[in-house]
Amino acid sequence: MPLFIHGIGTASPPFSISQEHAARMAERFGCRDAEQQRQLKTLYRLTRVRQRQSVVLESDGLEEEPRQSFFPDMRDATDRGPTTSARMARYEADAPVLATAAGRAALADARIEPEIITHVVTVSCTGFAAPGFDLALVRELGLRRDVERTHIGFMGCHAALNGLRVARAYADATPDACVIVCAVELCTLHYQYGWDPAQMVANALFGDGAAALIGRAQPPAMPKAGTEAGAQDCWALAANGATLLEDSAELMTWRVGDRGFGMTLSARVPGVIQQRLRPWLDGWLASHDVALDHVATWALHPGGPRILEACGQVLGLSREAYAVSQEVLAAHGNMSSPTMLFILDVLRRRNAPRPCVALGFGPGLAVEAALFL
Repeated sequence: MPLFIHGIGTASPPFSISQEHAARMAERFGCRDAEQQRQLKTLYRLTRVRQRQSVVLESDGLEEEPRQSFFPDMRDATDRGPTTSARMARYEADAPVLATAAGRAALADARIEPEIITHVVTVSCTGFAAPGFDLALVRELGLRRDVERTHIGFMGCHAALNGLRVARAYADATPDACVIVCAVELCTLHYQYGWDPAQMVANALFGDGAAALIGRAQPPAMPKAGTEAGAQDCWALAANGATLLEDSAELMTWRVGDRGFGMTLSARVPGVIQQRLRPWLDGWLASHDVALDHVATWALHPGGPRILEACGQVLGLSREAYAVSQEVLAAHGNMSSPTMLFILDVLRRRNAPRPCVALGFGPGLAVEAALFL
């Protein structure tokens, strides 16, 4: 049974930083000489990120360097910044605020009352706290006290697709279920100090954000007007798929450290995707009677520009085919799990043609896919 999308809402922290000013700030957290400063600026430019939002910003940083006090300047070569405990305290304070804003926006988009929600599925890999932001959603959105909650933790960039799989299973098992899936990530809390190329890539790519989606087994009663292309018809999640790419377990990792969470993103990831994605994807699509050249729209998670390009090459796509993924990356950076819902929100509002295939990649190296009709 498909899961029909009734509404999507997104939320970002109030302040943004341009990639140019982010590169300048980064110099204070690890550069030792002019050559490293030059390399850093090049790295930040190659991300194709234009700006990002962060909960630690205290002013806008689009025209000038913003204020922030959470990350003090690096004192010496051994300084690695705030402790994981301090970073988690910020997560516990800020994640519920963004999640609630996204949830309210999704309810408004769906035009349903909060008490109709029967299940809450939360998604996050950038923080831990109990009680978590799922209870904040119940309290702040006015959901029923007997709403059923499920949390999907530490699965990475593709995890919103895991959340949608769970929502579809709930709707399939209970036809009158109404599920809200909410993903929130505060990636910038894990900014890493020092001259470590692998960590610097993460520093240059990731931003903060939240997104929520409301789904049911039944389509909305009527299409909604006022979208960019006129009347908005109903999107439905028809199938989910997953695979692990062989011999790639350590190419992408996300681990808890004493000074935040540390990411490994190997330069081999795009090549592995090019070599091993297509055979599995062809078979998965065929099992749902869809040929790859019949896919009308692609929602590719922008783990980085090279990952987008690798997907485009192996799937035979033009840059225009994943332009929305690039738009979201440029405007927000890689927000990890909410990013896919940001992309789906744009595609849905523009009445993008279907079938649409969503692809995300995470530690493992794991591939998650979803088919929307």
